[in-house]
Amino acid sequence: MAGADAPRIEPGEAVALVLGTGGARGLAQIGVIEALRARSLNIVAIAGSSSGALVGALHAADRLDAFRDWLLGMSRREMLLLLDPTFGAPSLLAGRRLMAALREIAGDPRIEDLPVDFTAVAVDLMRQREVWLREGNLWDAVRASIAIPGVFAPYRIHGRELVDGGLLAPLPITATRLSDAHRLIAVDMHGWPQRPSGAPADPQREDAEVAPPRSRLSRWFARQLSGPASKASPFGFSELMARSLDTMQAQIARVQLALDPPELVIRIPRDVCQFYEFWRARELIDIGRAQADRALDAAGY
Repeated sequence: MAGADAPRIEPGEAVALVLGTGGARGLAQIGVIEALRARSLNIVAIAGSSSGALVGALHAADRLDAFRDWLLGMSRREMLLLLDPTFGAPSLLAGRRLMAALREIAGDPRIEDLPVDFTAVAVDLMRQREVWLREGNLWDAVRASIAIPGVFAPYRIHGRELVDGGLLAPLPITATRLSDAHRLIAVDMHGWPQRPSGAPADPQREDAEVAPPRSRLSRWFARQLSGPASKASPFGFSELMARSLDTMQAQIARVQLALDPPELVIRIPRDVCQFYEFWRARELIDIGRAQADRALDAAGY
């Protein structure tokens, strides 16, 4: 979908990219970037919230391909072993193991030294406002932006308690307007659900083919992520939380798109996976690439 009367985006033209929030669904944005690169679109600026900040940071650091290969080489068990529980904290996970893995993949750059202009969006919980992180340590900024309340502990930067940017800016268009690019492409993670015939593989069947995590603690966290709370409810703790956040973020994203329409919107169906299913990276990347190609073709790019 292109904005009304939007001028054509030519190959090689500088574009700014807005990446949205969506948990594991955000991995589809890797495929989106691959599709844009395949058409020689020059991404000069990225702003992202939550998983969009994670993917955007890796592209801005020129390490997205390495991250993709790392993801595709990991099993469900190995991903669950990245979980580091917190005790006596208002969250399930600390996030230290994940950030250590990202530093191994992409080093420890500063945002201002990246070859691509980058903004990670977080939310200051006390002041109730967006925070645009455009300088300083890259992974500190990403860690703040992915701090989903209840899942990851808030992250302190310069004395501010920061949480997931998707709370106020699930599609941070305004932050991307700071760049010199005159063309804006946004990836909306709240697209219309897929039809049953086009739905992804059954996650229950897929998970059954993979050995469960060995440690008792990892098994407990797996149940917290996916198990229903009771026979009376179809939702477990994380699923109820994720659907509630997703509903709020979808509405905010619609408002953001209406107020400041980009030249092109690429939409990822909101039902392609559960928010914690990062082990389905290959499928999600393929979906992102296909959705981007469909949107680019429809807009004549």
